Amino acid sequence: MELSLPAAVDTAPKCRHCGDDLTLKLIDLGASPVANDYVDPANYTKAEPFYPLETFVCRGCRLAQTRDLLAASDIFRADYAYFSSHSTSWLDHARTYVQTMADRFKLGPASRHVEIASNDGYLLQYSIAKGISCLGVEPCESVALAARAKGIDTRVEFFGRAYATILREEGWSADLVTANNVLAHVPDINDFVGGVKILLNPEGVATFEVQHLLTLMQRHQFDTIYHEHFSYLSLIAGLRIFARAGLRVFDVELPETHGGSIRFFVCHQQASHPESPNVADVLARERAYGLHDDAIYIAWNEQVKETKRALLELLTALKRAGKKIVGYGAPAKGVTLLNYCGVRTDFLDFTVDRAPSKQGRYMPGVRIPILPPEAIFEARPDYVLILPWNIKNEIKAQMADIRNWGGRFIVPVPKATIEE
Repeated sequence: MELSLPAAVDTAPKCRHCGDDLTLKLIDLGASPVANDYVDPANYTKAEPFYPLETFVCRGCRLAQTRDLLAASDIFRADYAYFSSHSTSWLDHARTYVQTMADRFKLGPASRHVEIASNDGYLLQYSIAKGISCLGVEPCESVALAARAKGIDTRVEFFGRAYATILREEGWSADLVTANNVLAHVPDINDFVGGVKILLNPEGVATFEVQHLLTLMQRHQFDTIYHEHFSYLSLIAGLRIFARAGLRVFDVELPETHGGSIRFFVCHQQASHPESPNVADVLARERAYGLHDDAIYIAWNEQVKETKRALLELLTALKRAGKKIVGYGAPAKGVTLLNYCGVRTDFLDFTVDRAPSKQGRYMPGVRIPILPPEAIFEARPDYVLILPWNIKNEIKAQMADIRNWGGRFIVPVPKATIEE
């Protein structure tokens, strides 16, 4: 393991939104590799760099965030390996979103829809099917090329105020801006949100979907913390971040995607969209849990350790009983989980993934081989550890035939359990 640190690490890093010193630590997950840096066989003997994986909560604005150690350009590179279209449940989610937004905000052929972090066109393909003018902005060339192959106009750029100004001058002022699971991925959150304000039409709507800090903590989802995620959002923090940019949250929803998300509906301060009762309701839930205070964050640290212990105890007992265990999936959350818990090939023979871009490579850090899904039916394991637990029902349906030989599933969080 090659531990990498910048020349100097501040003892008190600064909040990426308000600039206050970060002195309240949410969790320290030790050293971990970059989650999507899958290891090629040719580089197997070469140690990949590990970086400290720490998360803090700002006592001023309550934004949870990782310590800055890596530039976004070092993570979201041209060979980025995550393709959204490999998940059928996520495609269903995208299709439903487009239909709902089109109906609610009366979008049609005269409307303009811009998606930021549009990946491989998984969502904009449904807007195009409705005749809506669409543009994707995606920093990673690998997935952007896949979108272009579908006929979706996609720019390979990092989004912020500067690029938003360019798009507006080109005539791309948007009626709908979609930002799914990207707000957590941007180091300069103020520049990103400020860019959305520039791009948005006077009565336009932007939606930001991101994992909800409330459910992350309630369900012990520590494995969704990795270097690729710079921030973890609550409504408490979101209201302050959007207001600073001159934007207003007029509605929120709590979809179950990614284990529990929050979707912010945002408009210009003076836009006519009325505020939904959902805003006050979600804010009350967060305050009832204690996200406005320090105590809950301090207590969560011990809860995460117990989640780790439960998984290791279960896997150890099964291996001592002579059971064969493999994994399903090679998601970023799996990299955090396996590295933090120390789960290597002594517990998992291999894992599988539907994405060809990951097959034949190894999980970073733990070096567990990634094979095609068919390998499970060849190996006939006793147990399959589901690493992308947020789509466990989809995976159980795909792998239903393991029950023919008595195979069962393990779900690692919030507490490791065996499921049929």
